[in-house]
Amino acid sequence: MSEQQIKPFGSWKSPITSDLIISGTIGLGSVALDGEDIYWLEGRPTEGGRNVLVRRSRDGKISDITPQPFNVRTRVHEYGGGSFLIADGTIYFSNFADQRIYKQTQNADPQPLTPESKKRYADAILDKSRDRLICVCEDHEASETEPLNSLVGIDLNSGEVEILASGSDFYSSPRLSPDGTKLAWIDWNHPNMPWDGTQLWVATINPDGSLGEAQEIAGGTEESVCAPLWSRSGVLYFASDRANWWNLYRWNPQGNEIEPLYEMEAEFGYPHWVFGVQPYRFKSERELICTYSQNGSGNLAMLDTQAKTLTTLETPYTSISSLKIKGNSLVFIAGSPTEPTQLVEMDLGSGEIEIIKQSSTLEIDRGYLSVPDAIAFPTENGQTAYAWYYPPQNKDYTAPDGELPPLLVKSHGGPTAAASATFNLRIQYWTSRGFAFLDVNYGGSTGYGREYRQRLNGQWGIVDVNDCANAAKYLAKQGRVDGERLAIAGGSAGGFTTLAALAFRDVFKAGASYYGVSDLEALATDTHKFESRYLDGLIGKYPEEKEIYDARSPIYATERLSCPIIFFQGLEDKIVPPNQAEKMVEALKSKGLPVAYVPFPGEQHGFRRGENIKRALDGEFYFYSRVFGFECADAIAPVEIFNLE
Repeated sequence: MSEQQIKPFGSWKSPITSDLIISGTIGLGSVALDGEDIYWLEGRPTEGGRNVLVRRSRDGKISDITPQPFNVRTRVHEYGGGSFLIADGTIYFSNFADQRIYKQTQNADPQPLTPESKKRYADAILDKSRDRLICVCEDHEASETEPLNSLVGIDLNSGEVEILASGSDFYSSPRLSPDGTKLAWIDWNHPNMPWDGTQLWVATINPDGSLGEAQEIAGGTEESVCAPLWSRSGVLYFASDRANWWNLYRWNPQGNEIEPLYEMEAEFGYPHWVFGVQPYRFKSERELICTYSQNGSGNLAMLDTQAKTLTTLETPYTSISSLKIKGNSLVFIAGSPTEPTQLVEMDLGSGEIEIIKQSSTLEIDRGYLSVPDAIAFPTENGQTAYAWYYPPQNKDYTAPDGELPPLLVKSHGGPTAAASATFNLRIQYWTSRGFAFLDVNYGGSTGYGREYRQRLNGQWGIVDVNDCANAAKYLAKQGRVDGERLAIAGGSAGGFTTLAALAFRDVFKAGASYYGVSDLEALATDTHKFESRYLDGLIGKYPEEKEIYDARSPIYATERLSCPIIFFQGLEDKIVPPNQAEKMVEALKSKGLPVAYVPFPGEQHGFRRGENIKRALDGEFYFYSRVFGFECADAIAPVEIFNLE
């Protein structure tokens, strides 16, 4: 074993480079089964972020199904999900460029099913007896108003689109009963977000394919219902947070009763950011395989629907999603703190796991990998908040005696989302160079119950900012990090938390905003439909409470900024338009503070192209090297920093 070199934190040379990350890493998602064939989506940074449908056939051969230039991605709600359906060897998918649904059969090129229009589609199911798809439609034809959402039927022969349910602001999760006679779905209305309040409906399907009168099963403005699913005998199951946690329930039509299956302080549901998420499946009428999150970590379990008992299934994973049942085995996407995200098949009898595909082909010595600790820390009002702490780790280096590492605090997006402990090479990029990294689940995050999630109601820009600041101070007070080298970074809503922390708290010495919100009023008046009333709950009604919007907007508090900031922005971002970043950059330039701006043409909300992912990661690291005064071990293309002496 070679002797460790002594070098300052931040200047350690790491094998985990940005080139390595983008060349050896893909995104894995959206598993589907068709007979013995397993399908999944791969997001490929080296192909401009294209989403490709891939199949492993019964003989074990893995092959791409989606030909160039097709990109399997829907823009419903802008975040998408539920972009394809496979049935009896035929594939139906949304193509990103034109948002039409295409039909693709074995060994044939995709052919358009739906006509050219400004409609978008997601979350399709097959209504086989009526030879149609049933899915969510988002119609952008009327440019002077917000798009219209509905449930539609799409004729598989003509491509004709027929509205089945409309009138609500949003629709999701159409689910057909096994006998094809009933349709269940979820809807909700402004100003609610789907994790605030949704309604679950069931309607009989008439002989002509239209829907009969809908019956409200569960939900309301104070209850979030998600993930409806019919059992094999036609019993309707769903997840609800009516008792604080997203637990599983079923509906008994006799007496119209809702029955809890297993009450537990854990999340069996999810915040509906994307379509197509189904956290449980039926192995049999009695055996339900499910995933749940507890204390920030994911688990796999079997629920006996008769005895109402839950048996946790042992796995090496802390994140499990996209669950499918294939005979006596499970197929799902999983991750752990030290293993890349994987598509796996697990035998339910033996517990044996076969890895089908990994998100990364990289072989990295564990001596370079930081394993996170779950920490709980005190925050405002005597409350507790949570985070994942990653200490610096590189087997080749140690720091000089007495030096403490710089800390990068990550404020996740959403803000109704969560940080997990799943292996992330971008985090390891930092820790293997000598940074400590803190991924904060501030109040408002999911995974800790509805009450914890609602801490952010009316308090966005306060609770999240306090929690990020208090987390950093907690580690500095413990002597684990350098209190004079605290940085904060985040994207989207996390970018707002970052900018607010830099403007309204005197804790951090530098920051990085990725397509972050700086002007809350601009966000309220210039964003897409899905989030257009999100701020009603997080901030207050607009324009009635405009003063609060202005008071919490970093753009109006630039006089309070006192540290360097770097901004990264996609120039085609419809969710947080570029002018939000550009206004902040100009204000910081005028103030004489060090500031950098890295715009990316062609990128939207989040970066998908490999060269841009690389530029952002290296650019942020370079920025901190100049601000905190350490030498980069690698040659990194400089970022222009204004006002840096």
